[in-house]
Amino acid sequence: MDCGYGFGIEEEYFLCDALSRRPRRKSARAFLDECKVRIGEAVRTEMLQSQIEVATPPSTTMGEARAALAGLRQELGALARNHGLVIVAAGTHPTAVWAHQRHTDAERYDRLMRDLQMLGTRNMLCGLHVHVAVPCPERRVNLMGRLLPFVPLLLGLSTSSPFWQGRRTGLLGYRLAAYRELPRTWLPDLFADAADYRRYIDALVAAGAIANESFVWWVVRPAARLGTLELRVSDCCTSLDDAIAIAALYRALVRHLDRNVNVMAGLSGADRAIAAENCWRAQRYGVHGSLVDEAGGGARSFGEVLEDVIARVAEDAAALGCEAEIAHARTIVSRGTSADRQLALYLDGVGRGLDKHAALVSVVDWLVSETVNVAAA
Repeated sequence: MDCGYGFGIEEEYFLCDALSRRPRRKSARAFLDECKVRIGEAVRTEMLQSQIEVATPPSTTMGEARAALAGLRQELGALARNHGLVIVAAGTHPTAVWAHQRHTDAERYDRLMRDLQMLGTRNMLCGLHVHVAVPCPERRVNLMGRLLPFVPLLLGLSTSSPFWQGRRTGLLGYRLAAYRELPRTWLPDLFADAADYRRYIDALVAAGAIANESFVWWVVRPAARLGTLELRVSDCCTSLDDAIAIAALYRALVRHLDRNVNVMAGLSGADRAIAAENCWRAQRYGVHGSLVDEAGGGARSFGEVLEDVIARVAEDAAALGCEAEIAHARTIVSRGTSADRQLALYLDGVGRGLDKHAALVSVVDWLVSETVNVAAA
């Protein structure tokens, strides 16, 4: 098995009151202090006090990553319960009100909030981030652009954000729509090479617009400090199996493109625009819609596109030992994503006579249960 292309997974969760199910509005200092003692550097604060992040250690197999992430969910959930809290894995929280949120007291977040103003408080969003080791800066920038046609697929598989501010959005993945309010998000531009990318970063740093490149938040970006290429397009998946499937597919895609330098080479502005359109279709319809297929002169179903990509990376999946994890993506398409389940539970609650808020709380109850009821294998 190829042990290259090491990777790590980060998940952001909502930190909520166990009784009301609403996001935490005040600092949970005692809880955070205990997390640092019990879990260590694998748990981190986020921009808002109602968010928390976990990160797996660098892994070489999907089994290692799954066990680590399952353990983090279970341990964090148990510690939260001891402090009257629960964690929720989803792209948006069904009943959260952004105006009630407060940012975390830290120098980085103080600076961000001064810069972002209201947009920072509106960032009530949680994502799944996957890092794959690509040590060479030139290769990282090259791969970033060539991955763009595959980004909509990875987004659609993750959709878990159908609600915003207590309302149905009509989208299965609303998180990315809200996230685009922030600067330096969305799809990266098609840089000519690493020097062209560096020119962009250096210009922003020199102007005082950003402190360093970690303040660039594209859906896929180079992470120079870690020597990785980071996927950021996906909603935080409620299902651990779904998160692992997306991580495996992304890792196989990075390996495939890195080893086949002519695949998706020389993308144009039209290619980027088509990728952007397909991201919108993934946000709107999740796994149930179709994606623009320029080569075929029309559109193809999400499932057909997935099958093509699985076939494309078959050799890479075998080399990395992640065929079974990638195959789970077919299950996501057949049974739907977290967003589909959330909507079904909501509509069932309303059909049983619950008011809209009570129906949404029942959705949160399911999210809480699914987040922590995971097995290591």
